[in-house]
Amino acid sequence: MVSTPQRQAKEASQSKTTGLLARLGLAVRGLLYLLIGLLALRIAFGSGGGEEADNSGAVQTLARQPGGEILLWLVVVGLAGLTVWRLAEAAFGAAGLDGHKASERLGSLARGVFYAFLFVTTLLFTLGAGDQKSSDSQSKDLTGQAMHDIPGGRWLVLLVGIGLIAVAGLMAWRALSDKDFMDKLTVTGRAREIVEKLGMVGYTARSTVYVGAGVFLAYAALTFDPDKAKGIDGTLRELADAPAGPWLLTVLALGLAVFGVYSCCEARWRRVTPG
Repeated sequence: MVSTPQRQAKEASQSKTTGLLARLGLAVRGLLYLLIGLLALRIAFGSGGGEEADNSGAVQTLARQPGGEILLWLVVVGLAGLTVWRLAEAAFGAAGLDGHKASERLGSLARGVFYAFLFVTTLLFTLGAGDQKSSDSQSKDLTGQAMHDIPGGRWLVLLVGIGLIAVAGLMAWRALSDKDFMDKLTVTGRAREIVEKLGMVGYTARSTVYVGAGVFLAYAALTFDPDKAKGIDGTLRELADAPAGPWLLTVLALGLAVFGVYSCCEARWRRVTPG
């Protein structure tokens, strides 16, 4: 029999409040990706300057807007909502027929940890107690620590890079072929067709960026050079320097912005709690 604390935690994870927080989080994720796409476009057209096209750059962009502090607190609450929602899915299962599968719960756990990290760093930045490090700096720092402080860390970094490539590639393939992301949405009619196209484009663009980041991570491990590791911003800037790079980056930036729009659609139609 399920103990009372466990039952209470499960009921709380499936409450209307948790659902509303999850939807706010999805909307916040959409806003951040829209800004990342805009910042990437600026890089493609040579006007990016020192702004990073990643979550840190998006948060700093919001902070500079009128009412920036209010916007930052909305982001903080949204990221907290995403963290609680994903960790609840890991603990009790997600909505949908496959929500209790081990692979789905493990994926929710990984996302929950990722969003928890973003929540903490954004909260500290909002409170003025910490800087918003770029994804490049974070990637280099973590890669260096793993390589030098963990026995066999170099090979662990290589495995993480290969894993990131594999997972991101699988996500892109599933988005284009199975379109299983639509199984989690309640949208119907003509709107469903539009949302499906947005998801296909958005997931493919986001997956492409993470494949690139995985390649650089694996390269850093093979060369035993943490500085070769790159986050989202560094991956996009490397693309910009390639032949026809600005045009390719423009397409990718638009795709990231499309993912932002799709995330807002998820905020409206995603099944966020079982039942």
